[in-house]
Amino acid sequence: MNINKFTVADYLLTRLKELGLNKVFQVPGDYVQEFMAALDNFCDIEAVGDVTELGAGYAADGYARYKGIGAVSVQYGVGTFSVLNAIAGAYVERNPVVVISASPSLENRVTIAETGALFHHSTGNYQADKTVFESVTVASEILTDAALAPAIIDRALQLAMAEKRPIYLEAWQNVWGADCPRPDERLPKLVTPPNKDQQKELVASVINSLKQAKQPILMLGIELARLGLAEEVAELLRCLNIPYTTTTLAKSVLSETDGIGKTAFIGTYAGEASRQEVFDYVKKCDAIIALGAIFTDDYLTMLTTQADAITRVNMGSAVVGKNTSYLQISLGNFIRELTVYFKANPLPVCHTNQPSYLDSSATCPTDHQPASYQSFFAYYQHALNHDPIVQDYNLILGESSSLYMAARLVGVKQDHFVSDAAWGSLGHETGCALGVSLANPRRSIVIAGDGGFMMMCQTLSTLQRHNLNTVVFVMSNAVYAIEQSFVDICAFTPNGQFAPFDNLPTWHYDKLAGAFGVKHLTIATNADIHRVFQHIAEDSKSSYLVEVKIDKHDLAPAIKDLAEAITHKRLDECPCQ
Repeated sequence: MNINKFTVADYLLTRLKELGLNKVFQVPGDYVQEFMAALDNFCDIEAVGDVTELGAGYAADGYARYKGIGAVSVQYGVGTFSVLNAIAGAYVERNPVVVISASPSLENRVTIAETGALFHHSTGNYQADKTVFESVTVASEILTDAALAPAIIDRALQLAMAEKRPIYLEAWQNVWGADCPRPDERLPKLVTPPNKDQQKELVASVINSLKQAKQPILMLGIELARLGLAEEVAELLRCLNIPYTTTTLAKSVLSETDGIGKTAFIGTYAGEASRQEVFDYVKKCDAIIALGAIFTDDYLTMLTTQADAITRVNMGSAVVGKNTSYLQISLGNFIRELTVYFKANPLPVCHTNQPSYLDSSATCPTDHQPASYQSFFAYYQHALNHDPIVQDYNLILGESSSLYMAARLVGVKQDHFVSDAAWGSLGHETGCALGVSLANPRRSIVIAGDGGFMMMCQTLSTLQRHNLNTVVFVMSNAVYAIEQSFVDICAFTPNGQFAPFDNLPTWHYDKLAGAFGVKHLTIATNADIHRVFQHIAEDSKSSYLVEVKIDKHDLAPAIKDLAEAITHKRLDECPCQ
């Protein structure tokens, strides 16, 4: 920090440091130079340069998942519009990320008014960036006056932390560097008291539902992690003595290996992509209490066929059955009030048919048969069961066949699973890994589809630049497999033809790894899977790109189940081609 001057940029950085942030991901630009200069001189917050704005946004999102808040600084217009996709995902998945930008200065705006010149990177509408971000943030602000900036920054940050969603802060170029008073107290939390009558009625409704149910279940969602409610919900589960599942996005919100997870976790529920025994168990549940869950169309079967049995309690609101809504609800208070009640009034034990959380059938394929989705994830499951090194990895998934296969894994430690399962943006996993690896000391394992990886391969360069030991596995089948399975599942028969738009170009991954300065390995057979995992375990400090060669007609079992349910067309009924 410049000891001789305290600026608007310093004010924002001071608040971010107070909230626990120590990295700002950035791609430079001339408009935002005042903020970048302040960041370079600020103690305890490091600027992390990335090579694409979208990658920097994904990294800020990944960082926020472990630190509670992230930040990304980008150029006006060309940078903000590029990072927008990442911020939309953070909005949907409730992840507070601060987008920092700058636009033409006061002097520039005088020139614009006098000459009509279109300043670089602008559309001509100098409110455009603010307007665009209003749909994916809880505060979208332009700072035009240094005297007003502190109050606007504070309010925006309060909203970000209260709602667990992104904010957009743009300043006129001259404002970031303008003098500003230091904060004279810590940023107060924004607290909205729950409506006592609504809360009481909701708690009574759920108590009644659980008491009457023959097969109740708790379904845990990502908002529990965002709000830091893991221990509270674990205590509730111990009092209820009923099983639980999680959405894919919330997988590992509780440890699946010990504590309540070892006895009560039945596996992750991902609609028809779930393990069959998990899908079948949830299908029979007559009381599904979903806490903090974000439901996408992957869950439509449950939402439509079991609507009367579902109670959805989220941040600020709840819905019981099809039509009964409650507003101004505190998710944390709701969990604590249920816990108090069921500590004093235990439920009778009536759930003797729940599936085991352990996948004891997992084998360790080491033959020389071609690698497949099934064999790769069978190996990973075996490693989760038996290998302490693999058990300690963070596992990062994006929108790909591997995400749905990974949802079937069991035995993942708490907060060791990261995914973009609600927004589902191709490439998120590789960009996200940068932020996760800088926020958390554990080694990160990325499993990406080649379509998504091709969108975000440049992140390898930044991973290597920061000497991170991240390993990126690319499931290389040269097609958009999920897309094709929904278009025509018959393409996955031995002689099936893929739609032209679902075919991907051929990349030389060994040369790509060399260009970015990371090490390269190849998996072609099941024996290679074992060899590669052993190799990366022995070399714990290096970044790797691992090409996993998968036959294009190899349809991941989880995707097969999901696609058949959605399209109502079975693979085994396809005509021979």
